[in-house]
Amino acid sequence: MSEHRHEYAVKITWQGDRGTGTSGYRAYGRDHTISVAGKPDIPGSADPHFLGDPARWNPEDLLVASVSACHKLWYLHFCAVSGVIVTAYEDNAQGVMEMDESGGGRFTEIVLKPRVTIKRGTFPDIARELHEDAHEKCFIANSVNFPVRCEPEIIEV
Repeated sequence: MSEHRHEYAVKITWQGDRGTGTSGYRAYGRDHTISVAGKPDIPGSADPHFLGDPARWNPEDLLVASVSACHKLWYLHFCAVSGVIVTAYEDNAQGVMEMDESGGGRFTEIVLKPRVTIKRGTFPDIARELHEDAHEKCFIANSVNFPVRCEPEIIEV
């Protein structure tokens, strides 16, 4: 395999047969397990609005989390090579999905709201600008067909 091509194998195992399979819309559960070899399983389901278990991750949660995590990883990399010392990072990302008349839907945007704590005197202006670089490189944000915005807060301590 080329060093420029990366493949990801994920196994989804449905656990929602309540004895009658998919005999009706409300007859089956949405629970599933997301597995990747060598990693802890993730309990998945549908969004509660679609009869899912609110205690489990749903695909919409995972999409927003993927965009947020990818951005963070690039951002921390750029800070490390630019002399910005980050001591804490927290993102309260929000995604918006809109349903259409047919029952389908799509994400219309994700807004990242990272709260970044940096060591005082380590270039707060650069710390803010590096979010743009991270956004340009984020694999996940570059793979979606809706806007991803970033509204960072930089705190010096």
